[in-house]
Amino acid sequence: MIGRKREIALLKKYENSVEPEFIVVYGRRRVGKTYLIKELFEDRFFFYATGVLKANMAEQLKQFEESLREFGIENKDGVNIDTWMKAFELLKNGIKKAGNQQRKVIFIDEMPWMDTPKSGFLTALDYFWNGFASSRKDVLLIACGSATSWMTKKVLMDTGGLHNRVTGKIGLKPFNLSECEQYFESRNIVIDRRDIVESHMVFGGIPYYLRYWEGMYSVAQNVDMMVFYENAPLNNEFNALYSSLFKNKESVITVVQALAKKKKGLTREELIAATKMADGGTLTGILSDLELSGFIRKYAVFPGKTRGSLYQLTDPFSLFYFSFIHGNLGRNEHFWCDLLETPSLNTWRGYAFEQVCLRHIDEIKAALGVSSVGMSVFAWKSEKSSPGAQIDLVLDRKDSIVNLCEIKFAKYEYEITKGYRENLANKVKAFQTETKTRKNTHITFISTYGVKQNAHSNAVQSQVVLNDLFG
Repeated sequence: MIGRKREIALLKKYENSVEPEFIVVYGRRRVGKTYLIKELFEDRFFFYATGVLKANMAEQLKQFEESLREFGIENKDGVNIDTWMKAFELLKNGIKKAGNQQRKVIFIDEMPWMDTPKSGFLTALDYFWNGFASSRKDVLLIACGSATSWMTKKVLMDTGGLHNRVTGKIGLKPFNLSECEQYFESRNIVIDRRDIVESHMVFGGIPYYLRYWEGMYSVAQNVDMMVFYENAPLNNEFNALYSSLFKNKESVITVVQALAKKKKGLTREELIAATKMADGGTLTGILSDLELSGFIRKYAVFPGKTRGSLYQLTDPFSLFYFSFIHGNLGRNEHFWCDLLETPSLNTWRGYAFEQVCLRHIDEIKAALGVSSVGMSVFAWKSEKSSPGAQIDLVLDRKDSIVNLCEIKFAKYEYEITKGYRENLANKVKAFQTETKTRKNTHITFISTYGVKQNAHSNAVQSQVVLNDLFG
């Protein structure tokens, strides 16, 4: 098991608890939720069932009843299981019959798929937990789903019968760079850290994607084989991903595509203009679902103003898809290898590396020695259109220092020229003037191999290099 130490510790704590536990496990599709729970509990499940993608209510109930049968919970009375109330009643009877001597781990996977329109699934789940399981000290119920927005709104933030009934939650995240390195090592794949970062730019640390990595090939060859070959395993992953997570897939993709065209993000007003969508509840719901699912982030411009907040697409695979796959019907099987060292690829790498850094803020803080210092994290852009005055990462620290972070993905040490030094000075001046900060303003350079020492390198007060991002 790579990483997941905190999650494993929590699940073991809940298993060993002497109280009834209702645990919600959520996270992006392919992130390894089912794998984690099965690795820990597979030989100790009292009951395990999974929802079926795009199946109707009758098909979901049939699969649930079949799972009950597999775990020895028979429908001996021959009741027609045509409602969720009846399905959970059968599970309830199985639990009662087994007695209360041993802990009963009940795992319901892909729960959002079971909640088909007008099925009454949530009402039945509410009745099962509140009317029965919550009084059983031998029950550990684990509810899992990839549709994070559904898990959050329907279970974690429910205002009805399930309100405040969840006793624990685990949000499973993609592998960080260190965990990706551990994964490659576990498979005896020899790969240097720069290439691991490049893999993260495309696949975002999703374990399921990395399982297709072939150690004998380069990064570019692997991308071609995993994405661009005719029968590549991830050839249709984008559509499968959005179909499995969002019931209004087409509208969601419209929003995502608009955000993909403006890498730094769009305000709500700009997004409405780009998508031609109405400014109402539908758009609010889509943005909320995307944010809860980890596909976008909403961030304020320094110093924390909510007005004019930007929505930014941050899911690596979605960004990669819209940059190189969408609309590219004539691509060949060696598309990525052919793209090497082209301006378009180098531009994409620069932006993708910024996104990698934004997903490793804790490692950046540690490298700067400020993990224990309270701070706010922002982006900033000059409101007066000062030339080049835009900062993708600002660390506004409580110890009276502000780090303005420049992020560069380079093959070698980055050489600061006289012109670039002047550009940095312009950013600092514009930032200090417009924010009226009285704090010391430091330039922090985040790059692959650091800054080359020359007459202009002292413009940088601190550095973070690629190795630091691995913690």
